[in-house]
Amino acid sequence: MSAGSESFLEIQPSELAFPFELLKQSSCSMQLINKTNHYVAFKVKTTNPKQYCVRPNIGVVLPGSTCDVTVTMQAQREAPPDMQCKDKFLVQSVPAENGATTQDINADMFNKVAGKVVEEFKLRVVYVPTTTSSTIPEESEQGSSARSFAQENGNHNSTTPQPVSRSSAEPTKEKSSEASSMISKLTEEKRSAIQQNQKLRQELELLRKESSKSNGGFSLTFLIVVGLVSIIVGFILKKT
Repeated sequence: MSAGSESFLEIQPSELAFPFELLKQSSCSMQLINKTNHYVAFKVKTTNPKQYCVRPNIGVVLPGSTCDVTVTMQAQREAPPDMQCKDKFLVQSVPAENGATTQDINADMFNKVAGKVVEEFKLRVVYVPTTTSSTIPEESEQGSSARSFAQENGNHNSTTPQPVSRSSAEPTKEKSSEASSMISKLTEEKRSAIQQNQKLRQELELLRKESSKSNGGFSLTFLIVVGLVSIIVGFILKKT
């Protein structure tokens, strides 16, 4: 039955279009729109259940609201003839009690019995080509794609390990360059500190000699200068 003005649910779009690329998962979505004033329960079926993951595959659509359903297709090892797919989906919908939740849904609700209306909306699957390549990659790449679908994460797997190795080496080179630059900078700072230390010691010796000539001993000013110079020298040596 086609979705119409008196249907329980309006289904959009009218077909499921999957971008098709070998060994890549693909997803598309459909909207279940409830334009009625009562709760509607739904169930999504497919002619090839092992090929697709539907989330959610059952549920309740509240009056005047919309439910988004995501369909993920498992990665394909080869393209079908003429890119034609024979898989189909079926959305069943029935009225539900007010306040009903997903936990209240059971298979008996969608059984066709006398006096009960079960609306059905069929959707065909369409492949949208994204590549002309028909070469099947190595087995390791196929296994990676299959494991990803089993986890139902819907993410596309990367099957190019070599670029990953190159990108991993680039940060290592950058870190090595930064370390060399830091070592050179520290070495230069240490050399400068040593030179300043020697200059301070020479000035200290000069002050000591001048003080000895003028007073014959150490003055209070000289002792203060010596103390300050000692503190500065100690600070510089500690920093290096």
